Amino acid sequence: MGLITLELFATLDLVAQSPGSPEEDPENFPFGGWQAPLLDEVSGAQVDAAYEGTDALLLGRRTYDIFAAYWPNHKGSFATLFNAIPKYVASRGTPDLRWDGSTQLGPNLVDAVREIRDRHDHIKVVGSLDLVQTLLREKLFDRLDLWVHPILLGVGKRVFADGTVPSNLTLLEPPAVDGEGTVYLRYGLDAGTPEVGNMDDLQGG
Repeated sequence: MGLITLELFATLDLVAQSPGSPEEDPENFPFGGWQAPLLDEVSGAQVDAAYEGTDALLLGRRTYDIFAAYWPNHKGSFATLFNAIPKYVASRGTPDLRWDGSTQLGPNLVDAVREIRDRHDHIKVVGSLDLVQTLLREKLFDRLDLWVHPILLGVGKRVFADGTVPSNLTLLEPPAVDGEGTVYLRYGLDAGTPEVGNMDDLQGG
């Protein structure tokens, strides 16, 4: 069974809307492109390494449209990878699947995601915040790569929103910090739900 990894870039208050440019998702959001001033060579290398071995993309409709308009016209390692591998689109509408290798998922999203999980080894979900909420709710992911950037925006769509359910995660490697103060965290989904307790028990009284 393949691994599904959520690749997410967020602010310290976990806003993840439109990090790359103002045009990505401008809906009620004045800070599109907030990530660009915070990128450096360290975080760039982390992102490159995170995509090694990727053999499929799972995308929401908005992210797919952005990628389909951009990557076929560009060169470089990411363009080569993204243009070559299968792209699966979660959409209730009728997306224009003009990007080579693109397939729209069926109406039963959960079953469709399970099917592609059996078909590929390393599936990446990039952005696609509405889709991410479904995957969080159904626990249909294996890893979460989260870059937390040292800014607060106060508005915007957040990583953990309506799809969040009680879940246990395990830190898979030590946190890494780049020169701008961005912290890279890689978690794996663990079994069960969070336990609760009483601080008095820990303090011996």
